[in-house]
Parts: sequence; C-alpha cells; structure tokens
Amino acid sequence: MTIAAVGPAAPRRRPRPTPGLIAGLAVMAGLLVLAVIAPWIWGDKAEALGGTPYLPSSSEHWFGTDPQGRDVLARTLVAARTTLLMCFGATAIAAVGGIGLGAAIWVAGPRVREVGQRLIDVMISYPAVLLAMIVAAVLGPGEVTSVVAIGLATCPAFARLTTNLAANIAGRDFVSTARLLGVPPLRLLRRHIVPNIAEPLLVLVSVAFTVSLKALSGLSFLGIGVQVPSYDWGKLLADGLQDIYNNPAPVVGPSIAIVLAGLAGGLIGDGLAAALNPSERTGSKGGDRAKVKAALAAASETGLPRDAVAVAQDLVVSLPDGTRLVDGVSLSIAPGEIVGVVGESGSGKSLTAMSLAKLLPEPLTADAAQLRVGDLDLTGSPARSRLATEIGIVYQDPSSSFNPVLKLGGQLTETLRVHGGVARSQAARRAVEQLRLAQVTHPEARMKQYPHELSGGQRQRAMIASAMLTQPKLLIADEPTTALDVTVQAEVLRLLLEANDRDGTAILLISHDIAVVSSVCDRVLVMYSGRLVEELTAEQLRAKDAHHPYTRALLAATPAVDEDTEPASIPGRPPQPAERPTGCAFAPRCALVRPVCREERPVMVATADGASAACHVTAPADGQGVSVRKQLTGPVLPEQSPTRDPEETTR
Repeated sequence: MTIAAVGPAAPRRRPRPTPGLIAGLAVMAGLLVLAVIAPWIWGDKAEALGGTPYLPSSSEHWFGTDPQGRDVLARTLVAARTTLLMCFGATAIAAVGGIGLGAAIWVAGPRVREVGQRLIDVMISYPAVLLAMIVAAVLGPGEVTSVVAIGLATCPAFARLTTNLAANIAGRDFVSTARLLGVPPLRLLRRHIVPNIAEPLLVLVSVAFTVSLKALSGLSFLGIGVQVPSYDWGKLLADGLQDIYNNPAPVVGPSIAIVLAGLAGGLIGDGLAAALNPSERTGSKGGDRAKVKAALAAASETGLPRDAVAVAQDLVVSLPDGTRLVDGVSLSIAPGEIVGVVGESGSGKSLTAMSLAKLLPEPLTADAAQLRVGDLDLTGSPARSRLATEIGIVYQDPSSSFNPVLKLGGQLTETLRVHGGVARSQAARRAVEQLRLAQVTHPEARMKQYPHELSGGQRQRAMIASAMLTQPKLLIADEPTTALDVTVQAEVLRLLLEANDRDGTAILLISHDIAVVSSVCDRVLVMYSGRLVEELTAEQLRAKDAHHPYTRALLAATPAVDEDTEPASIPGRPPQPAERPTGCAFAPRCALVRPVCREERPVMVATADGASAACHVTAPADGQGVSVRKQLTGPVLPEQSPTRDPEETTR
C-alpha cells in the first residue's frame, strides 16, 4: 500500500537574530566594554576634587559637576562597572535561586509541591523593593547587602513561574512517554521540562535585570545602597537632585545610563526568547485473524482469555477523596487483536488505557484484582525498561507527541539506546526503517529535523513509528486521528492495521468515532460514566445490532452518508463521578428505565448472540430479557420534554 507524500522535507534554517536583539546586544556590549575600560581612562578625572561645584553643562563638562566639583560624565562612565556588576549579581541570585527552588518543589512530589506553592504565593505578595529595603535595613546598608536583598526578593517570581510552567509541560504527551521510559525526575526536568520553559524564563530574566537596575538605583538613591566612597548610577542621581532646580545637567547622565541599560536588557531577553524557540525557526507476523478468533474463544475461569496480552480485572481509578472515575472495568486483549473503546467524553476511556501504561496523572491511583501486560504485573512497581519496550503509545495530538526542542532522531532512538542497549548508529538505522514503514517521507532527513518541521500527518506517522520501534506487545492508540483531517485519518488507520498484520501487535484503540472503531477493530467495548456497559463485535456494531440502550443511542447520534435520517442527540449529560447514581448510570437518560434500574447496578451478562451487556432490561440475570431491537425500531432515547433546555444535549 502506498501513501502519498506530503512534500519534500523542509530544510532547517538557522535562527536569525531579530533587530531588537541585535540592538540590545550592541548597547549591552557597549556598556560592558565601558564598564571594563572606564575606570582606567576616566578614573582620575572622576575622583579629582577642587573643581567648581554645580557647574552647568559645557564643552569641558558635558553634564556639569557634582557638589564636590567632580565631572559628572566621567563619574557616570566609571559607575557603569559597579552598577552592572550589582545588577548581574542580583539577577543571577534571583534566576538561579528561584528556578532551583521551583524545580525542587516540582520534583519533590505533590504534597511538598502544594505547600511550596502556597509559601511562594505568600512571598510574592510582598513587593520586591519593599522586601529588599527591609533586608537592607536589617543587615546594614552596602553593595553586597543590596545585591543579596534584591536577588532574594525577586526569587519568588522565578519560583512560581517555574512550578506553573513545569506543571503545564508535565501533562504533555512527550513527558508521559519519558516517564514510561523510566527517565528519573532530575533528568526529566533537565532534558524535557526546563528546555520547554526556557522562553518565558528568559523573558523573566530580562525583566529581573531591569527590576534589579531600578531597585538597586532606588536603594542607592535612598542612601541604603552603595555607600561613600563607592558610587553607582543611583548614587549619582541622588547627588544631582540636590540642585536640580538651578542646574538639571548632573541628572541627565545617570538617567540616560539607567534607561539605556534597562532597554538593552529587555531587548536581549525578548530577542533570545524568539531565537531559541525551535518552533520559530523557519524553516504477516501474527496477523492471522483465525488465530485471533481462536484466542478469543479460549477463556479462563475469570472469563478472560488465557493468553491475553493485556488484562484488567475490576479496575478502579480514583481520586484521593475516594471518588471513582473508573468503576470496576474488566477487559482483555488477545494477541494480534484490535479492541476499540468508545463512549462520550469523560466516560473513562483514556484513564482505563493509561492505567495499562502506568501513566495516570497525579493524584489519581489505580487498583485492580488483576492488571497486567503479558507477564508484567502492573499492580506493583514493574521495571520501567519493560514498560518502555512492551507498551507503545500513540497520542491524540501529534503536535504534542514529541518534545519540540529536541530533534526527532534522538527522541525516536532513545528507547532502543537506553532500555534496549542498542548502539546509536544501529538504533538510527532501525528508526529510519521504521519511519519508512510508517510512510514518512525522506526518513533520513526527518531524523535531523525538529517536530515542528513536519506536517501533522507526518508527525503522527512518526509517532506510530516511534511506538512500534521496540515491537511492543500492546499498542495504545488514544484518539490517534482526532486532530487530523479526513484524508490523513484514513492513512493513519491503514498504518495501524498494517502494523497489526505485519507485527501481530495487539492494539487498544480509543475513539469517540464509532465509524472509525467499527471499521478497524475486532471487538468493541462501550463505556459510560466510568463503567463498561456493553461488549460486542465490530460486525454487530456495523449492523447496529446492539443491546444496551446507550450503545443504541450512540449509533443513532452517528451521522451516516447513506441514510436520509438526521442524527439524534442524547438528551442530558453523563453524571459527575461523585454524583453517579446507585443503580444504572444511564437511567436518567434512558427511555426503557425501570425501578430496578435506579436501585441496583446492572452487571455484564452474556447475550444469546455472543455479546455482553450491563442492562436490567436487555440482559437481566434471569436470562429473560428482551432485545432492544424487538422493542424499538428507532433510537433508544427518552421523549423530549417541552420544558427541557434544548442546549442540554451531547453528541
């Protein structure tokens, strides 16, 4: 099967500095050169006494003289060294201390993180300059005290930004993949978190530099910063203000210097943030279906296949307060089988799948009577190396599947190199071959590109190649086609089928699209409100031969191009997990509801045609249930009440 290419690989161009960055670097370079040479050239002139005080601007003294008759221009130039050293020192203390504190809080765990974030909020509520003045007043005035005070006062801003950004990046798919690979927290922070939050941190560094410049100048202006005989721009500004109404010239020099240094810091921060952001750089093995069906027919005492690749029995995913988001789900996947999971948003599909990958987000916990992939027990602490090689994941959004600041080659080969012990060159060759199998155009060139240089379809193909590189036993595809256009969706589904036929990989396909699931899966599980309500074959789903009223409602809400009828909406909304009723969760929205439905939770019971359903009406425990198909010819939906809000519907 040939899939059309989307075009040649776009060459990666080097980042081009912006005009603002060039201007900022030029000004800052000039100030740094001045800070180095000014004391040697103008030092004597700046310290010479005996001149006339408060002279106005002239050809000999461009900015006049100070109260002791010293040349203000010379003193302004010489003061650049002290001022810039103090600003860089305060900024370094703030950045290193704040980022380190924020990173430590994020790595420490959820409890320490919560306490640490509250402490940071309290610290940041106090103005930095006010806090610095208090510290300087307690420790005594001076250069070192001022630098430490301003640096410590600015630390909380860096710490809060670091923890907030880290929490946001930690929820991305590529971080989940790194966790699956067993990357330790510190390396996860250094390799995946910090590079992706560098841009806003750089902007904050520029802000901190300008804040430090103003704060240090302010402290010197108030007399608690630099002390005589030393001086900085703030001290010179204070001296010049003594006779500003008669002679404003001495104020001009230090004022211009402060403005230029602050402007240069801001331009450098913004320019570096843009330049360092890669996204801104413009630039049949086991595939025999007969074997699958035979495996499905072999059942153990628990009703689960003996040789199942993946098993979850009585799986419960809960919040710390005990609220069950997934409530008693049992499923199995046979070797080479493709199992689909459908349901409305919030039904627990992804949480069930991520439980099989040990990738539940904090603070969720998973408990099960049995939870395994192959012989790997997931109820304990399985080896990360086996998790990384025996489970592959294809995420929903191809734009967040890869780390945007790392090239594809390193990300594709990391699992083989770290957990498979494969040499870098051999891992690269295998990655190129897998990219070629996944119909990625120009695979050798793609290895040297950043993720943003690929189209959405190419990124998703690359993610499939990455997931299949270790020949996993189970491939979890979590809404793999939702973010793609229709033509690319079909190509991605073909790739999954080819991988299944070629490698015999079992696939758990999560989707809200019944048409997609019925076209590629062997068996379909229907979930509602964190519970499994029906299990049927793909043939039954395509024939709309469903038992549970919820499944029938989903089918009725699915558009079909070969039918003239309009899709029907499902009135109401699924209950919140904490408000799930005692009986059947679908009872408030079901037209066939009976008193027992509201009082007793139905269990999964096999039907005559080989399916299973958890419904008192269609599959009661006594076996006397009546098929929904015989009761209704249309969708199983409650009648619309004239007073019902028409907006309260979900597809």
